[in-house]
Amino acid sequence: MGVDQYTSQHVFEDLPDGGRVVLERDDAGDAVGIATIRAHMRDIARRFASGDFALPGVVHDREVPGTGVMSARRSAISYTALDRPRGGELRIASHDSVAVAAIHQFLAFQRMDHHAMGHMSN
Repeated sequence: MGVDQYTSQHVFEDLPDGGRVVLERDDAGDAVGIATIRAHMRDIARRFASGDFALPGVVHDREVPGTGVMSARRSAISYTALDRPRGGELRIASHDSVAVAAIHQFLAFQRMDHHAMGHMSN
């Protein structure tokens, strides 16, 4: 990813139509770190949209729950990278209930493995 995860905050939030992954730097003045996060979110959006979930598997050293269904149903899921003041966000959305359940599995695993928060306000 290129950013120190210990000086950044991860949030993996379930939403009714999917969820979002937020990654932000603790230091709002770290322009390089913020740009790196934004580029990472755009890269993840592109990879996930093509059904490529290899990176989470490498990071977590195993297949991440939900990614098999997310890959199989990739045409029913949208991935949108958004800039945030101190980093970026990956919005994951679908109207397919099976895909949404898989997205929630994926996010729950991420929360557990990263010891991250699961809800935040805009």
